[in-house]
Amino acid sequence: MRSAAFRIAVFGALALGLCAVGRPAGAIDPVTVRLGTLAPTGSSYHAALVEMGQKWRDVTGGAVKLTIYPDGTQGGEADMVRLMRAGALNAGMLTVVGLSEIDKSVGGLSFLPLTFRSWQEFDYVLGKLGPQLEQRLLEKGFVVLFWGDAGWVRFFSKTPAVKPDDFKQLKMFTWAGNAFQVDMMKSLGYTPVPLETASILPGLKTGLISAIPLPPNQALMGQIYTGAPNMLDLKWSVLSGATVIRKDTWDKIPADAQKQLREAAVAAGVKMRAASRKEDEAAIAAMVKKGLKVNPVSPQIEEAWRQLTKIVYPQIRGRMVPDDIFDEVQRLVAEFRSRPQGTAK
Repeated sequence: MRSAAFRIAVFGALALGLCAVGRPAGAIDPVTVRLGTLAPTGSSYHAALVEMGQKWRDVTGGAVKLTIYPDGTQGGEADMVRLMRAGALNAGMLTVVGLSEIDKSVGGLSFLPLTFRSWQEFDYVLGKLGPQLEQRLLEKGFVVLFWGDAGWVRFFSKTPAVKPDDFKQLKMFTWAGNAFQVDMMKSLGYTPVPLETASILPGLKTGLISAIPLPPNQALMGQIYTGAPNMLDLKWSVLSGATVIRKDTWDKIPADAQKQLREAAVAAGVKMRAASRKEDEAAIAAMVKKGLKVNPVSPQIEEAWRQLTKIVYPQIRGRMVPDDIFDEVQRLVAEFRSRPQGTAK
């Protein structure tokens, strides 16, 4: 009996030893990250994500696998946030529209029209404000992998429209899910039509909508200019965004591997922002060749739009954007403008 027991104990020890040899120290348990996005397959955004996913596999020996669901196949951004909260998705590359479903603070980067005059201003504010926004998202259970943006939002319309009052005659697309924005636009005399992004082109064709605020590269990729061949040359706001991952998914990855994955993610964000900003102006030129009419904005017309912001800002502050974030964005923009050119860091 003792001999049999001894043999069993030895066999068990050997088995454990073999398991230890087969699983070296520092090995990572397999993690599959399912990421949803509206980005079209083949776009620069999608390509940067694919490259990031490959780097994740490489640095973890295949343990961390990124599965990307592009083209809005998981629904609109509000849908994707719900899927992430439910655990059906682990991550998402979202615009401010989706991020605001998690925490409204992120709206300070995009929901303050005519606040930013240049990419330098925007980058300065994001650099200062980003850590605070990341902490607020973290408190809601999401880790920011990298920040991004999709260009300057401009107004596209079926018929020429230049002044704020011109757009009151049109049916304005607005992203679904923001009831307050719809009510605010109605109170100002506009006709908002809340839809998901995928419904923009069909809505133009059926007459459901006749004006859309959208970055030019998005209008080009979505063929929006074919149904709305007029563009107002006014940089209304920046369509910002970020790629986020559920904290519980991120925590499954060892700290040393997290560092490598984050480096790959940040590199993807840098590449994505550079590409989207370059595409912003190139998209306008491409659409002009295909019949887009760019309607210029005179100083008088720009002033009319700025007067409109004076009406909407008090309504946005504390409702669409928390009052402390609203005030901090304004302070940082003023701080940037007060510094000698080239020293604002």
